[in-house]
Order: sequence, then structure tokens, then C-alpha cells
Amino acid sequence: MNARHLEVFRAVMRHGSLTAAAEALHVSQPAISKVLRHFESVIGYRLFERISGRLIATAEAHLLFQDADRIFREIEALKVFSNRIRDKQLSLLRVAASAPPTFALLPIAALRFRRRNPGARLVLQTLPAEEIAERILIGDVDLGLTMTTLPEPQIRNDVVGSAEIVALMPRTSPLAGKDFVTPADLVGETLISYGIQTTAGRMVMRAFQEQGQVYDPQIEISLSIASAPLVAQGLGVALVDGLIPWASFGELVVRPFRPRSALEIVLVSSTTLPQSRFGREFSRDIQAAIHDLGSDKPAEPGVPAVIAGS
Repeated sequence: MNARHLEVFRAVMRHGSLTAAAEALHVSQPAISKVLRHFESVIGYRLFERISGRLIATAEAHLLFQDADRIFREIEALKVFSNRIRDKQLSLLRVAASAPPTFALLPIAALRFRRRNPGARLVLQTLPAEEIAERILIGDVDLGLTMTTLPEPQIRNDVVGSAEIVALMPRTSPLAGKDFVTPADLVGETLISYGIQTTAGRMVMRAFQEQGQVYDPQIEISLSIASAPLVAQGLGVALVDGLIPWASFGELVVRPFRPRSALEIVLVSSTTLPQSRFGREFSRDIQAAIHDLGSDKPAEPGVPAVIAGS
């Protein structure tokens, strides 16, 4: 068994056919078939059966795939790390974050980091949490920052803080005069918030259910930042994370949402590759940024601060 066997087997399992696997690996279908047959002869059992013209993975293939996928990812990560050594890129730090940390935490952390390391190259990307997980697993990203833990055995999740859900509204809204906003206050309002297929959406839904109310956002968003122009146009009241500095968005008013609901701020990294010195430094800078935000005075009375983790 070798790395090429694993690469071909993984591609066929992921793409479901020899043709699709060949396209993904930029080789011919006969080449894929040859490697696969050799792999089966090496391990001594069949991995695929052709039934009614379709390629079907055997039970043995499914058992093998999980560990084969993990090992292949480790090989890919090692290749990336080796290339960085070859290309003298060890002064490069690649950080990926979801949208709220990108706006609220990365500028503060990057400033602290660059003051100490002016010669280091810093690559910042804004990505969905699922893509951050994939990039870390294959070694394309050194450090991630998300608003949810990533359920991957090869990813380390460190909860470093939390950000409360807040209500975002125009200054002309009757709710702007309240100290906080509850689900009952939102009856009759056009609600802008997350879909229930998201972690944040399910959390807010539970808060509504605790208060005997129905969570039914008329306008669903996937990124909290997308709510700002919608609220500014008077389309409704938004329930979003309080990590983004909403007070800087013109005439928008921020109020705490009750019952209290908070999203975790999570630093994610690989468990299979050692973290670089720059990665460890930037992790501390992120935690310092969270502490700084939590120590700042709220922009408006009653607006909750970001809470640093223990």
C-alpha cells in the first residue's frame, strides 16, 4: 500500500465514479482502474463492485475509507509543510476566519502581531466554517477563527470567548427605547436572522421557545454583516451576533437580546501538525483582542460586551 493507492481510492470514494475521480486527479480513467486493481491485489479484497452499471463501494471499502482519508490528509499536510520549508515560507502565517471575527478581531490581532513581526507575511481569508476546517486539514491554513466548534477529530477547538446575540434596529424603531429586546417584543416585527439550519439559528429558536414564542425569520441571512444594509433600509429588526462593531454602522441601534444567548468564539488548529511560533503568537493576539473588546465601554447603555474565555 502506498500514497498513490490511497489518493486514487479516496478520489473514487469521494466522487463516486472512476470517470469523476480521473477528472479530479487529471489522469485517464484506465490509469485510475489500473491503480485501483493493484491496490485490491495488495490488500487482498475487493473495494468496489459494479452493479447495474454503477460502481458500488463494498463494506470493506467503507471501513477502510475513514482512516485512509485521515492518512491522506496528513500526507497532504506534510507536503504543504515541506514545500513551505523548500520555498523559505516559514515566515508566512495563514489565518482564516468567519465574517464576524474578520471584522471585529482580526484587525486588532493583526496590528499587535505586525508590530512585533514587521517582516512576516500575514495572509488573512474570510471563509465559511466548513471550508476553514477543510483548509486546516489539508494544511492550507495554519489557524482558524470561527463562531462554532468544528466536529473533526483532527482539529483542535479552543473556546476563547463568546459573543451575545443582539437586536439591531433603526433609531426610528419603537424598540430603540427599550433596555433590551425579548421574543415577545418582536411579535409583529419583520425579523431578520439566521436560518434554523445554522448553529446560531437553532440557538435563537430555543430562546424563542423558552418564552413561548415562534421563531420565524421572514428574512434569513447566512452572514450577520448582511443584516446591516437590510436594517438600515427599514426592512426589519435583526437578531445577530454582537461581535461585529455595529455601533459604527451609521444610524443603527444595538440592544441586548433576552433571554441571553451567546455564540462561542473558537480558535481552531490542526492536531496533526505542530503550530508554528507565529501561530502561537497570533493565537495570543486573538485572545488579547477579545479581552480588549470585553474591557471597552459599551457603545450604548445596556449593550453587552464580548466575553473572554477562561
